Amino acid sequence: MLLFERFNLGHGFRKYFRIAPAVDDPLRDRVYRIRHEVYCEELKFEPERPDRRETDEYDPHSLHCLLTTNSEPERPVGCTRVVLARPDDPDFPLPFERTCAATIDRRIVDPARLPRDRIAEVSRLAVRASYRRRRADGHEEMSIHDEDFGLPERPRFPYIPIGLYLGAVALAARSGIDTLFVLTEPRLASHFAKLGVEIRQIGGGVDHRGLRVPSMMDVQGIIKNMRMIVKPIWRVIREEIEVGYERGAGGSRLTDRPPGPPGPP
Repeated sequence: MLLFERFNLGHGFRKYFRIAPAVDDPLRDRVYRIRHEVYCEELKFEPERPDRRETDEYDPHSLHCLLTTNSEPERPVGCTRVVLARPDDPDFPLPFERTCAATIDRRIVDPARLPRDRIAEVSRLAVRASYRRRRADGHEEMSIHDEDFGLPERPRFPYIPIGLYLGAVALAARSGIDTLFVLTEPRLASHFAKLGVEIRQIGGGVDHRGLRVPSMMDVQGIIKNMRMIVKPIWRVIREEIEVGYERGAGGSRLTDRPPGPPGPP
């Protein structure tokens, strides 16, 4: 990754990637196929399905995000989703509320007491194996490590996982969500702190595809407090999410901007 791109993250992201809300069936189908490839075929977290689409009961009331290359041909890279409360049953638990029912510290926050239409959960973040850097990533859906930020003499930026998380934040902000919950590796908070993003652990760890801890993020706090270096990539991602909604999707391309190079070096 070039030093120029390290300090112009919006330029670097736009050069290699596209991000969009999966607002129609063809785009959601691409999301489900990425999830099947990663969660079912590669990591064996879920059973393989005959139609090669990984879906669950939360998908109908979730906002989905799709990341692809900005190239010809366009190639799928990864996806994530924001799980909303069920409109017809707002008290129905979010995924983490089930998994962490015994470990949430309700002195910090009790999700059941928050306005259900103002909370959501980021989940099913998946990145295809060919876009996960390290050999160890073959056993993880996606992680962020210190080395992803490079060295002082060779800085770089983890565009893919950060892009997907910021995509989820953009979806949540657009939908009036105040608080995002996430079940993730304990070290994620320290890595997000590099970006000015505060993630607060709200309970003890659980064994869920490895050690995971429940955490919460304030959506407007993320937007307000993110470091200056991150704001250009945030602006690009937020703009592309809005464009995706305005277009209503339906095309094979996620946006109309010209393709960039085949992929990051």
